[in-house]
Amino acid sequence: MPIYNKLVRDNILEIMDAKGVNYRARTLEPNELLTEVKTKMLEEAKEFHEATTVQDEVEELVDILELVHTAISILGVSYEELEAFRTQKKMERGGFDKRIYLIDVEDQ
Repeated sequence: MPIYNKLVRDNILEIMDAKGVNYRARTLEPNELLTEVKTKMLEEAKEFHEATTVQDEVEELVDILELVHTAISILGVSYEELEAFRTQKKMERGGFDKRIYLIDVEDQ
């Protein structure tokens, strides 16, 4: 029996029930959820990094975006507030539109 020990989407257990799959699962305590969201986000970022088709890349981005929504909900931040923070940081530090790749920096 494979051991997963990870956060899964809400309907996964119903899907497994429909397939007749036996499993063990539990509901995370509120103080556990953010930690597991962070762990899942790293997993999804790795999958995005390894994706080789646009379809797979978009699917992984969807998973990351869902985790962002979950994380801001836990943190008590609205999506609009997150977007305002993003816009402010982009104004201050820029985005990634110029495709700048920093090679190194001379010590001062």
